[in-house]
Amino acid sequence: MHRILLIEDDLSLIDGLEFSLRKNGFEVDVARTIKEALSQLVAQKYDLLLLDLTLPDGSGFEICRKARQTSHVPIIFLTASDEEVNVVMGLDMGGDDYITKPFKLNELISRINALLRRAGISNALHTGLKSNEITVRLDENRVLKDGLEIELTVVEYRLLCLLMQNPNNVLTRAVILDKLWDGSGSFVDDNTLSVYVRRLRSKIEDDPENPMYLLTARGVGYKWKVVK
Repeated sequence: MHRILLIEDDLSLIDGLEFSLRKNGFEVDVARTIKEALSQLVAQKYDLLLLDLTLPDGSGFEICRKARQTSHVPIIFLTASDEEVNVVMGLDMGGDDYITKPFKLNELISRINALLRRAGISNALHTGLKSNEITVRLDENRVLKDGLEIELTVVEYRLLCLLMQNPNNVLTRAVILDKLWDGSGSFVDDNTLSVYVRRLRSKIEDDPENPMYLLTARGVGYKWKVVK
């Protein structure tokens, strides 16, 4: 059974979320402040964080930063604002997804299940991917560049695997969104995908502004170009 840490200070929302998550088979712990959340992250291992951005003692971004120093646990931001600057900031610091309040509980459950599937998708795989300077060890969920490990979030890892499994083929944005979100791509906009592509390039390309491997097919999508 997956254990989720819900970090939220709205009591009415906590009650509804906790009930729905438990009904769908999750174990749930609740933290209402940054201090409580950081304490629980030290004491307990979680499979996913549901993280409100506005908390009584500060911003949920602080929790994300702290978590990413030691963990790759999937993180979904709960935000009352869909302003692009907040979305981009959250994804850039290592968040995996976000959902804007008010939201439908079934949509949230779908996103949680999709993210957990992606987080564990390599457990049944025992092969690797290798091209250019990049090696993906699927059985270990590890990515190496010139033999040195690269730290990727769950979605960055999934995006890289998808592209490398289709070398030199243009994948449309619609196909990528659908694959990354397990058929639920309708929840995600193009701006979110652009953020992930930019973030992945910053980690795998020698010159992210002039990429050699992860190329844009303008107006269509992206492709992984094999050059060596």
